[in-house]
Amino acid sequence: MVRERLALATLIGAAVGACGQSPPARVEGDALGRGDGSTASSRARAAPQARADMSTQDLPAPRLTGPVSLEEALARRRSIRSFEATGLTEAEIAQLSWAAQGSTTAEGLRTSPSAGALYPLEVYVALAAGLYRYDPGRHHLEIRSGEDLREELQRAALGQDAIGAAPAVFVITGVFERTAIKYGERRTPRYVQMEAGHAAQNLLLQAVALGLGAVPMGAFYDDQVRDVLSLPAAEAPLYLIPVGHPRG
Repeated sequence: MVRERLALATLIGAAVGACGQSPPARVEGDALGRGDGSTASSRARAAPQARADMSTQDLPAPRLTGPVSLEEALARRRSIRSFEATGLTEAEIAQLSWAAQGSTTAEGLRTSPSAGALYPLEVYVALAAGLYRYDPGRHHLEIRSGEDLREELQRAALGQDAIGAAPAVFVITGVFERTAIKYGERRTPRYVQMEAGHAAQNLLLQAVALGLGAVPMGAFYDDQVRDVLSLPAAEAPLYLIPVGHPRG
């Protein structure tokens, strides 16, 4: 914990220095991946195979209504660590991504609050089909790797079984310099970490509303997660959130 806090302080210092130098019930849809990499079900097409010319994955539009109330989702939310092998559909991944960081206005305001509307967070999802980054403005996924990185993420997270077992692992990261531009070194860590909590809770409650299970995890080696995801030095991993269909 002390090491991670020191690493975070170093990251914020570098970011500020840089600033000073320059101015519902289950949602139906297609499957993006499954725990064992095979077809999720007869109603969903197989996970896309990564190709050199495939840079984006379009997503279904998010649903704005559903049969589960906010109060019911709050009451039912639990940390789920055991999952079935069945993969998530494209519509489910779209809804979860949108819940975490989706755009809700023409001006680009998002589902979770952000200090100064500076939006330092990035959302990735690791699937059997590869690693994707969520683009809130276009509401699509950008492919970052054609490899299944969940096993490597599991090792970086102290071997926690849920990460290796879940068909999808959402990763929330923070680019601290986006917030530091306005709020400086002292307040930036607080604001970015608070925002990560907002986004994670949105995702967790959306998972409940979709009949899925999830668990937020913070026990991981920052440098190892950064290496697995090939993140730039200025981008820090904040959450790993395995998501899937609860076992049993």
